[in-house]
Amino acid sequence: MTKYAIIPDLHADHQRLKDSLKAADNTPIAFLGDFIDAGNVESEDDEAVLNEVRSLVDSNCAVAVMGNHELNAILFHMGDDLKPLRPHSVDQKPLRSQSDDHRKQHRSFIDKFGIGTPEALKWTDWFLTLPLWLELDGFRLVHACWDDDAIATVAERRPDGRLQVEDLLEVSEKKTKFAQAVERLTSGPEVELPNVIKFHDNNKKLRGHVRLAWWKAQNGTWREVALAVPDLSELPDTPVSGAEAVPLYPNDAPPVFVGHYKMQGSPRIEAHNAICLDYPTDPCVYLWKGEARLTEDNLKPL
Repeated sequence: MTKYAIIPDLHADHQRLKDSLKAADNTPIAFLGDFIDAGNVESEDDEAVLNEVRSLVDSNCAVAVMGNHELNAILFHMGDDLKPLRPHSVDQKPLRSQSDDHRKQHRSFIDKFGIGTPEALKWTDWFLTLPLWLELDGFRLVHACWDDDAIATVAERRPDGRLQVEDLLEVSEKKTKFAQAVERLTSGPEVELPNVIKFHDNNKKLRGHVRLAWWKAQNGTWREVALAVPDLSELPDTPVSGAEAVPLYPNDAPPVFVGHYKMQGSPRIEAHNAICLDYPTDPCVYLWKGEARLTEDNLKPL
């Protein structure tokens, strides 16, 4: 059984990548996606991160799954005629709108590669080669949520979990069962808050739907199971309702590793077989050594 160092969201932070690889200490790597689109970091470099990650994948030193930022970038640079956007074209509608909010989210990638340029499309083409999930010998990888039904839905059309160009218009519209399954795997499940309550997300936008920790979604209060909520006091401190729509991860399933959720506090294990590793202010990696029950000893801060 091969050991792996599991590395979560990098968001173009080249120093974090270097620190993560140092912590891996020559162990094979498993990346959880979201390689691009920097936050406010001094060492932002989409190109350096992508070149190094791709080199590791191409040389079979690493495996990787697609994150929602890679999927969003594919759609952002693709027209509704399923052809790459032509710079300054007026007769194509992008599959992901080029609104100010979306340009802000993709800022560092756009600053480095532009929109619809050969350089940008080289990378979005590579993003399409990344599977939405991986099940390896003894553990699982997915960017946001391991959902057996969603995986089965995607696998019926794409057994290897890799999207094709002809899927993209459908995925962008988020209406079909297939598209919603892709959304579940890359962005996670959401539930509507009660009593028209809203909270401010990490981008200061008001939201009425909240993501839930699907490894414990049917237990606890909104504040205990909500994810990606900067100020938990904005949520009611009452039992969660509607979580029955979010399947719990089975207790006897193999360990699964995810990123995506911008967890707060110190890295921790919240379920014996499921862990989110995305801690932006306290980055970490997990050194998986074949264990069926995850252990704090293998959770390594950078």
